[in-house]
Amino acid sequence: MILLYVLAALLYGLAAWRYARGATHASRPRDARALLALALIVHAATIVHVTFRPDGLDLSFPQALSVVAWLTAIVATAAGLLRKLPGVATIVLAVTALCALAPAAGGAPHRFTYGGEVWAALHIAVALAGYAFLVVAALQAVLLLGLERRIHRGSAPMPGDGALPLLTLERLLFRLVLAGFVLLAATLVSGLVFSEQIFGRPLLFTHKNVLSLAGFAAFAILLYGRWRYGWRGRRALYAVVAGTVLLLLGYLGSKFVAQVLLGR
Repeated sequence: MILLYVLAALLYGLAAWRYARGATHASRPRDARALLALALIVHAATIVHVTFRPDGLDLSFPQALSVVAWLTAIVATAAGLLRKLPGVATIVLAVTALCALAPAAGGAPHRFTYGGEVWAALHIAVALAGYAFLVVAALQAVLLLGLERRIHRGSAPMPGDGALPLLTLERLLFRLVLAGFVLLAATLVSGLVFSEQIFGRPLLFTHKNVLSLAGFAAFAILLYGRWRYGWRGRRALYAVVAGTVLLLLGYLGSKFVAQVLLGR
């Protein structure tokens, strides 16, 4: 199994290198897409083998990290960002390569016994997909902040990443944010209303839930400001990054502290 982890990471790394190298040419290398497709397939095989267990889902920190990274690569690919923005491709694929290796480090499993229930599985799937959309949006926001700084300094944009106008990239960014926000809203509503049916217990206001609600509120305010007042530019980009950080701290951060640092 360790060989599959290494193979997935290697394929992601090679795809990232080919996308980065293709930024200096008029067309993106086709072999980068082929390498990425193979990486996603191998990575998916490791996720299915390790995460889905007869006694429930294994949602330990390494597994959750791996799944979120895989979904992030899927979303970035489907949105066309890897083709349009080689800078995003390099970051996404490099980070995904590292996360694909995370389960190889081992660690105590964290069984989610309700994962076999349809509503619980759907709740988890929607939540992870929402995280993936918002992670991709945050990575694009970081890239746009860098592009803005280069433009204000009078520097030329990085090869490939300046091919699209900033306004076009910003509109694409907010489409990702809206999609992630809708999925996140569905996750929070289902968690609030059907907590006992999904998890077998009433909703508790833990650090995870509080941070998740704070991230949701940040994106709600941002989208309202965008719609009502036309918010854009650095302030909006920083808000995207901040909201995503809150969500990741709520989900992955709470898992890291509880399972890795405290050994629960």
